[in-house]
Amino acid sequence: MASTSSSTPAAEVEVEERGRKRKRAAGAAEPAAPAQPSKWRTRREHEIYSSKLLEAIRVVRAGPSAAAGAAAPAPPRGRAVREAADRALAVAARGRTHWSRAILASRRRRLQAAHRARLRAPASPPSRHDAAAASASAASASAAAAKGTATPPLARKAKVLGRLVPGCRKLSFPTLLSETTDYIAALQMQVRAMTALAEALSAVSATSSPGAGSSSSSSPP
Repeated sequence: MASTSSSTPAAEVEVEERGRKRKRAAGAAEPAAPAQPSKWRTRREHEIYSSKLLEAIRVVRAGPSAAAGAAAPAPPRGRAVREAADRALAVAARGRTHWSRAILASRRRRLQAAHRARLRAPASPPSRHDAAAASASAASASAAAAKGTATPPLARKAKVLGRLVPGCRKLSFPTLLSETTDYIAALQMQVRAMTALAEALSAVSATSSPGAGSSSSSSPP
């Protein structure tokens, strides 16, 4: 009886070890799941963004009177097209990411700042003494920051990356990487859509150019 009771735990341990080995072998034999494609690489997302981009460019070409913020000063045409393309990209993202919400919020903040600047009375220019004091305080602050604890290289790179991606300055590192991956995929889709739109507009302008009509009219009957 004693030998039987002492051999039972050893047998149980052996059975458990065999079960673990079978599970590891089955896990190694299973094929890896295919990576899901980015939502910005699907044809549906490309069509949605292309339609929103075309609508935004039409609004820009119609002039500031047709835009929602007609009271604000109109930016240059190139900057207006770039901002319209970014807003269309943020709208296509449906506000599900930090960078898309930041792009949409920046437009509202600009309009509110322009409205407050018009209502505010013109302030007197700062004196030379005030400018010197401000520069001295800024220099002392930078010197104090330099004397402080050195920032690790990874933290510095994450800080730079957070400045490049809209709305990602104060996110955790895993969330920052996720937002950056989504933002890069969205920008790649934006480049493809704008390239296709530019090629289509160039083809339309080439077919409707006056040179084609004049050459056809001057040909002999």
